[in-house]
Amino acid sequence: MVRPNNGNTSRMDDLLASVTSDLLTDSPQAFADNAIRVERILLEMVRPDPVQPRRVLPESIHVRFHTNHVTPTQALRELVQIVQIAARQRGRPFNNVLELLPNGDDEREDEPTVNLSPEEILLRDLVNLAMTIRDDGQVNPLTVVDVSQGVTRLFRIETGERRYWATWLLRDFIPGYTGDGMIPCIVIPAARSSVFRQAKENTARSGLTAVALARQAALLLLTVHGYEIPAYAVGNDFYRQALDLDLRAKREYTEMVLSAMGGIKKAQFSLIKSLLSLSDEAIELADRHGVEEYKLRYVVATPAEYHAEIVRQIIDFNLSAKQVKEICQGEHITDGDDPIEKLSPAALKMAKATQAISATTPQELARALMQQEGDASIARARLQAMRKLIGEAERYLTID
Repeated sequence: MVRPNNGNTSRMDDLLASVTSDLLTDSPQAFADNAIRVERILLEMVRPDPVQPRRVLPESIHVRFHTNHVTPTQALRELVQIVQIAARQRGRPFNNVLELLPNGDDEREDEPTVNLSPEEILLRDLVNLAMTIRDDGQVNPLTVVDVSQGVTRLFRIETGERRYWATWLLRDFIPGYTGDGMIPCIVIPAARSSVFRQAKENTARSGLTAVALARQAALLLLTVHGYEIPAYAVGNDFYRQALDLDLRAKREYTEMVLSAMGGIKKAQFSLIKSLLSLSDEAIELADRHGVEEYKLRYVVATPAEYHAEIVRQIIDFNLSAKQVKEICQGEHITDGDDPIEKLSPAALKMAKATQAISATTPQELARALMQQEGDASIARARLQAMRKLIGEAERYLTID
């Protein structure tokens, strides 16, 4: 776990001071004044930021790539294979990634909306971006930090990771590539790298999930509190360090942090940060499917062992925030060996209901749930929650 770098406060103050103008203006002159240059750099010399809050690749591929177990081409090949499996299961097999792009001549208004997996959407969007780069050129350069050491030139992406992966896709997976393997980049000296500039870019663009925003909030908090931001892949526990931090002790940076987060209020910032307390599996699911913060805030209040299951219900049944709140408030189960006189009336009522199992039918139970809930999705979610509760109860009955 990375600890605060208390001996580097002057470096932090210089860094924060240096990005103030970037947060207030998009003037190209600001880049010229700060001796920032634009270069065409060999793709192999550019690497994504391993702690970037926005995950472009699925988490498993992201980790393997940043631990040097796969190359960029191998990482994309794994993504393509995942999408091919998902597409085949949905009756939409493809051999070439270009087949993922919609064909306007074949589309009809009466055709049903295609339900794509998150990986299918990701790859389709990268292919679309790759084709735009091929046809129109790289109009918007990446922003990279010069982290070269000695004669080894290396650049870390600060903003523009999707363009990086789209360029690799164009080079290695789309026929007819005639480029030179170079990518245009705005090069920033290592001393002027900034999580604030990265945050501004992230929040200005669409597609940033609630979980990614939570990681972004964590990076900003860790920075202003003097923590060292590593240059290697980290787990969720690194970001969770921010749960013990707040802006009260760093009031001079409050406005800057909230501005970098898109101009949100302090209360919303706290809600976003609290998502870091979700379990690892719940975080991955919520990030992959883009589950909104106003739904996840209720999941945070439940025991961690139920987080992933509730998030799955949100995804599978497209639950509303109201439905999630009802499920979470009704499922707050705590462990303990309470004596019988301390059992809740609800628990005793459910135990009594088990004696009437033979007096009803599945159809009657389904109808009763529909009458009670008025919605098939939340009725199914109730049954899944009951199934989980029964499974846990069986486990306790086997304990001697």
